[in-house]
Amino acid sequence: MPMIDAYAVAGTFPDKHKLAVDLASAVMRIEEVPAIPMFRQNTAAFVHDLPADSLSNVDGDSDYVRVQVLTNAGALDRDKQLAVVRELTAIVADAAGDPTLPDRTWVLLTEAPEGGWGLKGHANTNAELVLAARAQIAELSGK
Repeated sequence: MPMIDAYAVAGTFPDKHKLAVDLASAVMRIEEVPAIPMFRQNTAAFVHDLPADSLSNVDGDSDYVRVQVLTNAGALDRDKQLAVVRELTAIVADAAGDPTLPDRTWVLLTEAPEGGWGLKGHANTNAELVLAARAQIAELSGK
């Protein structure tokens, strides 16, 4: 259940809510997890507006976007890593209406350590998350 944070200068994204939905949906699809409430309600994106003077490269440019994706350890194999970076970069460029934005978009992939993933006040291991997902799937299917 990834957490996605997108940071950009205020005004970069006219529809931040749509961007958040699109980012979360893309990561969930790429992860290939079942579309059960546990994953749908806990895969989320946060769009952060920054003042223009709060970021810069060495040349003084502040028209960058940083997207950070936090997943549980091992959730993304190499193909999924490539897909997440490619698709999230395209999503933010489209959301900004700026076809040059991919050149200035950083996507950072971070894995939470085993047991470093909290949900409902409990730091879950991957095995616990899998058991919870299987239980919800069984409950939803009436088994």
